[in-house]
Amino acid sequence: MEGYCVKCKDKKEIKGAEEVTMKNGRKAMKGKCPTCGTGMFRILGKA
Repeated sequence: MEGYCVKCKDKKEIKGAEEVTMKNGRKAMKGKCPTCGTGMFRILGKA
């Protein structure tokens, strides 16, 4: 799964990605940037 790293300002593959459910019921992917280790987050579609 690819996400945007705010620190690197680039799209990268999320390392250790896991699917989580937000408070509003939407799904998201959460993980770390492979380069700098900053937390990355990507909101997925409804379902």
